[in-house]
Formats: sequence, C-alpha cells, structure tokens
Amino acid sequence: MVTAARVGIPAGLVTVLLSSLVHAQEPSSPSLEERVLKLEQQLEAERAARSAQSPTAVDAGCPEAVSISEPAAPFAFADFSWLPGNAGSSERPFTAGPFTGELRVDTAYHHSFANPKDHTISGSSEVFRSGEFQVTQLGFGGDFYYRGAMARLMTQFGLYSVTTPRNDASTGNGQWRLEDAFRYVSEAYGGYHFDVLHGVNVQAGIFMSYVGLWSYYNFDNWTYQPSYVSSNTPWFFNGVRVQIFPTERLKIEPWVVNGWQSYGKFNQAPGVGLQINWRPNGWFSILGNQYIGTDTLGLPDRKRVHSDDSVMVKYHDDPEGLVSRAAVSLTLDAGCEWGGGVSCGDQFFLGFMAYHRLWFLRNTVGLTVGGGAITNPGRYLVLLPPINGATALSGTPYFTYNAGDPYQAWDLQLSADYSPVPFATFRVEFNHRAASVPYFTGPNGVTPPGGNQGVPGSMVDGWSPDLVKSEDRLTAALMIRI
Repeated sequence: MVTAARVGIPAGLVTVLLSSLVHAQEPSSPSLEERVLKLEQQLEAERAARSAQSPTAVDAGCPEAVSISEPAAPFAFADFSWLPGNAGSSERPFTAGPFTGELRVDTAYHHSFANPKDHTISGSSEVFRSGEFQVTQLGFGGDFYYRGAMARLMTQFGLYSVTTPRNDASTGNGQWRLEDAFRYVSEAYGGYHFDVLHGVNVQAGIFMSYVGLWSYYNFDNWTYQPSYVSSNTPWFFNGVRVQIFPTERLKIEPWVVNGWQSYGKFNQAPGVGLQINWRPNGWFSILGNQYIGTDTLGLPDRKRVHSDDSVMVKYHDDPEGLVSRAAVSLTLDAGCEWGGGVSCGDQFFLGFMAYHRLWFLRNTVGLTVGGGAITNPGRYLVLLPPINGATALSGTPYFTYNAGDPYQAWDLQLSADYSPVPFATFRVEFNHRAASVPYFTGPNGVTPPGGNQGVPGSMVDGWSPDLVKSEDRLTAALMIRI
C-alpha cells in the first residue's frame, strides 16, 4: 500500500483532497477550475511552511533530504584568464563524454635585424629562425576524466620537437635515445583525483613546469619571447607531482622529478621541488617555486638550488571601458651551484622580469611592455648557441661553460595582440636583447659554410661563428588554441 508519507504528500493536503472529492457532486460545489486553483494555493502554502521549518530541506518529495554543499573547485571563485600563462577561453568545443579535446597551432615569422645568412637565431627557447615562416608548434590532445581517473596528452610537432630536446643533456646518461622517445610529446601524464579537502591530485609523467611564470605555450602568455628568467628555466618536468588544494584559494604542490628540464637523470639523485600558489581574491596571485637537484652530467657532487617567485596584480577591471583590464607582474629568481669544483660565490643565478599589460575593447586588444635581466657566472642556465649544430650534450669550445665564466644580459619586449575570439590571437612584437659577451647571431651566422661539419659543436678549421653582443628583432605570429 502506498501511503501519503511514502510519496511525500503532506497530511493537511490529503484532507483537502478527500474533502474535495466528497463534495464534488454537490450542486453548490465550486467549478473544477476553482477547485484546482485552490488546491495549488494550498500546496504552495504547505511548501512554504515546510521550507520555514527546515531551510536545508530539498523539495523532492522527501522532507528528510538535506542539501550537502560540495567543496568549491580550486581557483574557480573568480576569472583568472588575466594571469600570465592562463589565457584563453573556458569554452571547450571538443568535448565528448569523459574527453575534452585541445588543439594548438603556433605559426610565426621572425626577422632579426642582423640578417644572419644562415637564418639562425641564438639563445631563445621560443624563436629559432629569421626571415622565414615557420611552425613553432602544432599540438593536439586533451584531457580525460572519469570517476577520479585522469590523463592528459599534448603532442608537439614543428620546431619545438627539435629545439626542446636539444637543450637536455641528460640524454647522454644511458641508452634508448630519450630525446627521440619524447620529442613529439609536450605533456603526457596520468593521475587520480582524491575527493578530500578541496581536491588532491596525484599525477605521474611529463608535465609543465611553472618555474619562470611564462607558459611553454606562447598563446597563453603576454609576450611571445619571454625574458631570460623564463626562457632559461625549465619548461617541463618528468616525474611525479601531488597537487593539494587545502582551500579553493591555495595550492601546495610537491614534485619528485628526474631533473631540471630533463627526460632522464643527470646522475643518481632525483630533483625535488615545491610550488605554493595563493590567490586570496580575483585580482591578486602569488606564486613560489623551490627546487634542489644534481643537474650537471657526470658530476654527482654538484648540487643546484633555485628559487623562483612571482607576484601578479590586476589593478583595473572595467569590461565596458576603453581600457577593459590592466595588470602587472614581477618575478624574482635566485639560485646557485656548489660542489664538484664550484661554490655559490662564483656559480650563481640572479634575475628578474617585470611586465605591464593593458587590455582594450572588451579584452580583444592587448598591449604589453616589459623585460628583465640576469647574471649567471658559470653560465649553467644560459642556453647554448647552436654553433655548428651544438647541443646541451655536445657543448662547444666556441662558447664555454667553465666555472666563473661571466654572463650578464638584459632584454626588453613590446607586444601588441588582437584576439577577435578567445581562441585566436594575432601578435606583433619587438625585442631587444643584450649580453656582456658575444652571444647572439651576427650577419655571418653560426653555421659553417656548406652546413654543420664533424661532431656537433666541434671546431672547424679556418672558421668561427659570428657572435655579437646585442640583437633586435620583430615577430609576427598567429596562434590558435581551441
């Protein structure tokens, strides 16, 4: 037997219904429409009374049901698309069930005013060829999530698939050509989401580094060419991380990784790191990254520490105004190496970068100005110029990395963006970079006549690279992220 209590009908309403049926045949009874209206009014009154007695009750035919509020998603309380490394739309059109797809295309034309005859640009982790249209990256992949299990894959084709692996010297330790195994992958990891606190994610594989603030993907940033603090620090880690969200405004993320932007280990000890990101409100973010490891190939006694810390402030937000948003960022880096014949007194890294960005016309137009400077005696974080095909593993006598070798540099960027939709950005940018020693590619290039010769980076009789102390260039780029 189905009772009123089982279906959630209030007892008072049952009485009204029975009374209505008993008097339905009386000549003086109201019309059917009037009786239905009266029943609806009494039902609303019953609902209001129940809500007043139990404010948390769910009106689903079960007075005992109580609403239990879920923890808020981390950093979901505000729009943080203004942050460097966080651009783009939250709309994801390639979504099907547990899979959310992603497509990235980065095509650019760079012009060095030095007009190097070999079209080669030195000392950048984003810009590689002058006077040519080139695909920096074509990547596709996406995110999977089902009942706590998660995975992410993002491929990389184009120049990134060659230039990123060449900056990793760990591939010289052991077999199996790690640079070839991973060159077409920028992100590949799996993990599990634990529904505790405001979320805990345990992930293993290749994931993006946060050191240096700027994203590995140029679409996500305020400029195409980052300053040295970002360009000379890791873009990826290969290892395990645990993302802990104690609140919706705080992330604590420890890492255990193979090393400093490395597919394998340089020695036996792993690298260990920690990130803390705090966003107390929608206009302020502070980010700290700390790292220690042994990252000089064949020198297990040499230790490296590094601290990378950024603060970002959005100080203006008026969607309807001519200037729709305005923000600033400041990043400070410090680190050193000791052991294996060096000390922190002669082998250290100090650097900063600062940027100011304005958005106009409902955030469709952007203007960024900024730059930074570093000093890095020993040059252990300075990107090696590709002289005669030199790589981080091969090295070259044309540009040494001896203890205490001097290196100071500074740069300036001016960038203008147009984003007709959040998925596409046109960017024009001017860069000036300078160093205390010859470092950038001059008019005669860094490639021997007829192409690279002999062992990568080796001396070539009767030839020397054309390195200069400063560089000016223009960039025009079209970048897509869907």
